[in-house]
Amino acid sequence: MPSRQHRVTRGDDYRRIVRNGNRVGGAYCITHAVLHVRNDAAAPARFGFIVSKAVGNAVTRNLVRRRLKSIVERRLADGFTGADVVFRALPASAAAEFAELEREVTRSLDRVRRAEPKGERRVQH
Repeated sequence: MPSRQHRVTRGDDYRRIVRNGNRVGGAYCITHAVLHVRNDAAAPARFGFIVSKAVGNAVTRNLVRRRLKSIVERRLADGFTGADVVFRALPASAAAEFAELEREVTRSLDRVRRAEPKGERRVQH
């Protein structure tokens, strides 16, 4: 599980990221990300996960959440920094293989990193 410094914990932060962040859609999850300002780009990345009841029962939702957290830990180990990211899992994520889910999350994070943010989308902490 990502350490506390790498987690989005407040509801206000979730709302800010989902409403103001760059959005990248996929078959298994929707990724919302707010990039940090340039002078704070080395700040730790923070991640949040939204897995609704539409994904499945509690066991299935927790499985999807654990898989997403594992993928995020790998990206953090590779040096991903400078963004606040929220993943909203879609019902199809419950049936996805881990490798497929990892491929999509990696693609989404790469697209977020390449996306040119709009002026108001960069956030200062």
